[in-house]
Amino acid sequence: MIIQRVVLNSRPGKNGNPVAENFRIEEVNLPDNINEGQVQVRTLYLSVDPYMRCRMNEDTGSDYITPWQLSQVVILNGNSLEKVDPQLANGHLSYFLGAIGMPGLTSLIGIQEKGHITAGSNQTMVVSGAAGACGSLAGQIGNLMGCSRVVGICGTQEKCHLLTSELGFDAAINYKKGNVAEQLREFCPAGVDVYFDNVGGDISDTVISQMNQNSHIILCGQISQYNKDVPYPPPLPPAVEAIQKERNITRERFLVLNYKDKFESGILQLSQWFKEGKLKIKETVVNGLENMGVAFQSMMTGGNIGKQIVCISEETSL
Repeated sequence: MIIQRVVLNSRPGKNGNPVAENFRIEEVNLPDNINEGQVQVRTLYLSVDPYMRCRMNEDTGSDYITPWQLSQVVILNGNSLEKVDPQLANGHLSYFLGAIGMPGLTSLIGIQEKGHITAGSNQTMVVSGAAGACGSLAGQIGNLMGCSRVVGICGTQEKCHLLTSELGFDAAINYKKGNVAEQLREFCPAGVDVYFDNVGGDISDTVISQMNQNSHIILCGQISQYNKDVPYPPPLPPAVEAIQKERNITRERFLVLNYKDKFESGILQLSQWFKEGKLKIKETVVNGLENMGVAFQSMMTGGNIGKQIVCISEETSL
């Protein structure tokens, strides 16, 4: 059987921007024999995520993810796969790559473990990258867990409107338009208690400067820094680091894989909120395996709303 596969064609370099041409499509013969421990699968959906940028380097800078090899396809052993129950997502299988999967768990567990939210205590949460896979969920979860005010930061007016009209954010800031610091002071008059950080860089420096004493940063991602050769998490500028220390702001690296014992209960909670209509799920879907590189490049530059998905094969054709 001849199949198509995506392989890494070239590396963008530690300080380069990934482009669609870093990937290529190949046609190969699929062996008839399946060895012990292997499974044959039909791909319906692919996920593209910011962490994948690290895997494009020869050195990922991390001890828990390995680099992709040039001209090699990603291969998994059968014993590393997990069955999913379609009913948890009301039959929307792609949701297992997003809100009822790892991004959802990252948002939920990150807030539970690092956010220190107490219902009724009038806490204000700010979310950067707020219209992305994790950010769009984090703001909603912050509301569900008891934050009195949630403010999102994103890059277009369309995204700002979505956050406030559909996802329950109290306010949204377009960082490409106007002064972010001034808008933060307007929308967070009592300061910031919890910061769900997806982006790092100048935006995060601005948010941290307005955080309260004994507040908390949930260090989910640093997408603005992924095309730079810097350690993770990237160090703060000296003036911002001084604020962090003076105000006793926690900023600890968060890795959801360290909380596997909470995955089952987390998936059930996310599914329940979704079925009750309390958790709205957004996706940006690109069709065709040949567009995987295009989808990845678009996601890395903010072209997606919610989870970026590549649809390979329609579910109805199974």
